[in-house]
Amino acid sequence: MSRAAHTPVLLDEVMNSLAIQEGATLVDGTFGAGGYARAMLAVGAGRVIGFDRDPDAIANGQSLVPNAVEEGRLALVEERFSQMDRVLAERGIGLVDGIALDIGVSSMQIDQAERGFSFQSDGPLDMRMGQSGPTAADFLNEADEAEIAQVLRDYGEEPRARSIARAIVAARPVERTSQLAAIVRRAAGYRAGQKSDPATRTFQAVRIHLNAELDELEQGLEAAERSLKPGGRLAVVTFHSLEDRIVKRFFRERSGGTPAGSRHRPELVDPNEPTFERVAKPVSPSERELAGNPRSRSARLRSAVRTSAQSRKTPGESRK
Repeated sequence: MSRAAHTPVLLDEVMNSLAIQEGATLVDGTFGAGGYARAMLAVGAGRVIGFDRDPDAIANGQSLVPNAVEEGRLALVEERFSQMDRVLAERGIGLVDGIALDIGVSSMQIDQAERGFSFQSDGPLDMRMGQSGPTAADFLNEADEAEIAQVLRDYGEEPRARSIARAIVAARPVERTSQLAAIVRRAAGYRAGQKSDPATRTFQAVRIHLNAELDELEQGLEAAERSLKPGGRLAVVTFHSLEDRIVKRFFRERSGGTPAGSRHRPELVDPNEPTFERVAKPVSPSERELAGNPRSRSARLRSAVRTSAQSRKTPGESRK
């Protein structure tokens, strides 16, 4: 496995934004290889609850931090991070001091050809983060041309979405990552040596659609809001503009920022109290980190501090 697979992105910056105090209770909402969780425990966290929908991440995580699971300092949960407030309540855990989210596919998943997330090595077209439900091949072989094109436009921002969708339908059945990449390249007129490979956008789009990643992010941010105590901190690392826009909008709205009015539309007034404050400016990787971990190049960290205001959305009974 490559070095990048073991390197948590923006690790120091995420830890700094969480301002972890001795004995704090924290959530690593995207456990992956356990990099953030290990760092949280190393700087004094009393307990870390790690979430991941990928059963491989949970299984491998049992041995990542020696004795932490046995001692009760690390609890691993095979679940989506959007369910964190429900799971914490079921386990009798009160509001937490900090939450870290690292959005998107993990390096471990990318580096395993059999998971089908990348076209760098040939493998089955799977792309399922949770390893259950329909695969990417199922979607591409069963959806109609219009639906595939819409997914490529919405989640890959692909300008040739219709042409690529038409080519995919014509080439069915599509079963392998190398096969899909070749279809996309031909449809997009790709030539070897071009700066960017058009297959990247298609793979991103199909993966996001298949795993409902943007819906999960929106729901996860709301779950984090419900799970943090006053003064608790939320740190979110994103890897492309679709994710970053959602996080930016969430923090803007939850911190009392509303779109400015104009002569055509009166200024909007938010009747809700801000649930976050001290929203930090976005942070990108340093040149040093980029040199050691090229996969971090598109990463962006946004963070903020929870206020004492009631959560905007609280399904069922709220936790105190």
